[in-house]
Amino acid sequence: MTPLAQELARLIRDEGPLSVSRYMALALGHPRHGYYMKQDPFGAAGDFTTAPEISQIFGELIGLWAATAWRMMGEPAPFRLVELGPGRGTLMQDMLRAGKVVSGFREALTVHMVETSPVLRERQRATLAASGMAPVWHERIEDALDGPALIVANEFLDALPLDQFVLTPEGWRERLVGLDGEGRFAFGLSAEPEGRMARAAPQGAVLEQPLAALETVATVARHVAAEGGAGLFIDYGAVQTGFGDTLQAMRQHGFVDPLAEPGDADLTVHVDFERMAQAGRAAGAAVHGAVTQRDFLLALGLEQRVAALSRRAVPEQAARLAAGASRLVAADRGTDMGQLFKVLALADPRLPLLPGFDLHRLPEQAAP
Repeated sequence: MTPLAQELARLIRDEGPLSVSRYMALALGHPRHGYYMKQDPFGAAGDFTTAPEISQIFGELIGLWAATAWRMMGEPAPFRLVELGPGRGTLMQDMLRAGKVVSGFREALTVHMVETSPVLRERQRATLAASGMAPVWHERIEDALDGPALIVANEFLDALPLDQFVLTPEGWRERLVGLDGEGRFAFGLSAEPEGRMARAAPQGAVLEQPLAALETVATVARHVAAEGGAGLFIDYGAVQTGFGDTLQAMRQHGFVDPLAEPGDADLTVHVDFERMAQAGRAAGAAVHGAVTQRDFLLALGLEQRVAALSRRAVPEQAARLAAGASRLVAADRGTDMGQLFKVLALADPRLPLLPGFDLHRLPEQAAP
């Protein structure tokens, strides 16, 4: 067993089964043994690769999006450019480089990064050392928000803990993580049903309650509605709420059992963008999207950016640019990034429709 697995097993023996959200929170964020607290998991040598690591064009387009949104805000100075879960700092590095083309943008911003991992903070510091910017790190989102702000979160909501409930003949019962007869982690159900849940579904359906993600979205929405700006969320998930168990674990670029290696494997869930949009709207923000990553990046000019960079590149570089861009927008299968990943913006209601969201609405926003 991993060191964290031993600690979790003792905790279960002492206190009883863990909720799925507590299991996820400890597996990812335990101060000593949590997955994100002790390693850099990104890239070919890690467990997974995110869009900024696939192609510089991703971060450059997001940077140009931010600069355009800043102009639409009336070019406030100063304002905060905030990233939630900044990974290696690659996305912010590319955003800042691209933002140089918009006069006054970089001079007006301060960089703020919400990151709890000391290992990743040092990696981000090294990545951004040549940018000329001095990032400020925060443990909590609330501490990073002050005044006009543009907030970017790429593959952040998927790592926030959630709870799961299963519909049984007795009603909805919470899914828990306990120990089987041989001392191994196993899923089980709470002894008593949840009386406050009355959602209709087929027997055996799994309902996920992403309270941490909903609160994150609401926090961003309240701030931009009151102080100005926008939040951009990019993640994998569905545009409509449904039932199903989306908890998954990744190690060395392959899927593994979510209970097998706590602390040594990444745990994520699919994002319910319909509920995120509802939370943002309820908190006072205007909702833009959700749209697919493919539609969003193409609307921002991905193809034109590839062509421009390729003209200045040697053939091998041009081929890598084309391959990376293609991977970002591929949509032939439901598992391709261009289709699986969605983009949602929450904005100051006084702003016009933000770039990348033209003619796209969630079903409840569609014109009659």
